[in-house]
Amino acid sequence: MFRSLTWRLALLSALWVAFGLLVAGWLVLGIASDQLLRGLDTRVVGLLDRVAGAAATGSDGRPRLERPLSEPDLEQPFSGTYWQMATAGGARASSRSLWDARLPGFDAEAGPGPRLRDVAGPRGEALRLGERAVVPPDGGAPLLVQVALARGGVDAELRRLRWLIGLGFGLLGLGLVAGTILQVVWGLRPLRQARQAVAELRAGEREGDLAAAAAPSEIAPLLEEIDALVMQNRATVERARAHLGNLAHALKTPLAVQRAALDATPPDLVVLRAEVQAMERLVQHHLGRARAAALSNTHATGALPLAVGEDIARALRRLPAGRDLTIAVTGDARARVAVDPQDLAEMVGNLMENACQWARSRIALTVAREGAMVRLLIEDDGPGLPEEERERVLARGVRLDEAAPGSGLGLAIARELVELHGGRLALEAGAAGGLRVRLELPAR
Repeated sequence: MFRSLTWRLALLSALWVAFGLLVAGWLVLGIASDQLLRGLDTRVVGLLDRVAGAAATGSDGRPRLERPLSEPDLEQPFSGTYWQMATAGGARASSRSLWDARLPGFDAEAGPGPRLRDVAGPRGEALRLGERAVVPPDGGAPLLVQVALARGGVDAELRRLRWLIGLGFGLLGLGLVAGTILQVVWGLRPLRQARQAVAELRAGEREGDLAAAAAPSEIAPLLEEIDALVMQNRATVERARAHLGNLAHALKTPLAVQRAALDATPPDLVVLRAEVQAMERLVQHHLGRARAAALSNTHATGALPLAVGEDIARALRRLPAGRDLTIAVTGDARARVAVDPQDLAEMVGNLMENACQWARSRIALTVAREGAMVRLLIEDDGPGLPEEERERVLARGVRLDEAAPGSGLGLAIARELVELHGGRLALEAGAAGGLRVRLELPAR
């Protein structure tokens, strides 16, 4: 369950909502309780001031009220509203509501100002008591004045308030959690639909185009990338099938010729040798095209043409065809192309090897960045190539000089690789009279 993104989000949201509501409820309850208790204390202090204002000492030395108080509850026994006065000598006076009971003893720390505290009153009821020392106007001995109000009503109101706040915030929390879960479930619905669509695509029940549905903008790019990946894989498979079919079709004729040559008496070895060479060229060509098609979109970091060119130049200098040649590699060392390094090595290697076969003394590779493309120029000082032959020589298997070594596939494979990677290849007249190959590839 906890591996589900929906449940994780729902649980985290529920915990956060519960914590927030708990804090909010605690604050609201604290504020409301404080207001109720402040209201009770205000009533206690008000009654204490009225009793203190009417307090006096009689001729017999006992405390009394000079004037009656307009509080009917003070006349009802055990009504929850009481007053009591005492002198330092122990003489007492109290309201009729106390009947024969007494309030707790006077706090010796109480000064002129009112002191408030909770005490137990008659019959064990909870009281809020206020007390203070009062000097009568006639200058007699100080009087110790106490008043008390029952806090049962306030406590009941607090319990009711706690219940209402708990119920209200609980229902609010359940609503918020339910709403959050519904929001998460509904919000993640497009992901479940995308998963279902991918499953249908894998099962062959769907032709693709996952992004055609009205997907949210957050996952639409993901579906588009999946569509692109599926189309790329399908294209790779189709190209592989096409190459396999082409190879099988191209091998039919050489195989038939070889069978006929073997049936001859004696076997025609010259024909057999020629057909084997033809089959070798066909296999090399189609394998090169298949590998290029498979790798054309797999480059991750790209390649540095200047570094690749320098590696190829070092290898060519060790070969017989390149020992007597000057092979120069110059240009932008930081230019990078969006091509697989192996493909780039095959392109540049075929072109530079072809230049070595025709050059008299020198070949040169130049690398330069031009906007969104990287330009590679491979030039030799050989006999060059007539303009009308430049396009024809790029065709598969075309060799202008049958006496020269090779299969006639190098330029064709290089051109196909360049086009698979979105580049361009052209043959031009070189500055030294030889052939110049212009190779342009997308920069990375």
